[in-house]
Amino acid sequence: MNIPSVTHQQKKIAVRNGKPVVYEDARLKDARQKFLSYLALHKPKEKLTGPVWLHTSWFYPPTGKHKAGEFKTTKPDTDNLLKLFKDCMTKVGFWKDDAQVCCEYTEKMYWTLTGIHVIVGDAPEIIGEDVLRDDRES
Repeated sequence: MNIPSVTHQQKKIAVRNGKPVVYEDARLKDARQKFLSYLALHKPKEKLTGPVWLHTSWFYPPTGKHKAGEFKTTKPDTDNLLKLFKDCMTKVGFWKDDAQVCCEYTEKMYWTLTGIHVIVGDAPEIIGEDVLRDDRES
């Protein structure tokens, strides 16, 4: 999939009846729908209920200046990329609440195959119980 160029931070503000109202423009709504559609294809059978580990790789097409394998150091920021994406993962049913994501790794780079690669799972299983255990006695 081609990664949408709009992020959650790009919501719009309008004034209605003298009060500010935050809304999503058509591009943001389209991005949300695109994420929901693709994520629904990979929805787990059961929601993760404990601490969650999330790894996302955002692959953008190489440009004249940037070759495949180079990290992308321009906008969008990784934290802005993740907000909408994690909200969509919550809505689709990967977990009860995205606050469960206690460990995340995100990278963005130029690559010949574009899209988003995601690894998600129960944090103790992926990281290992020994890493999460407090070993202050040793």
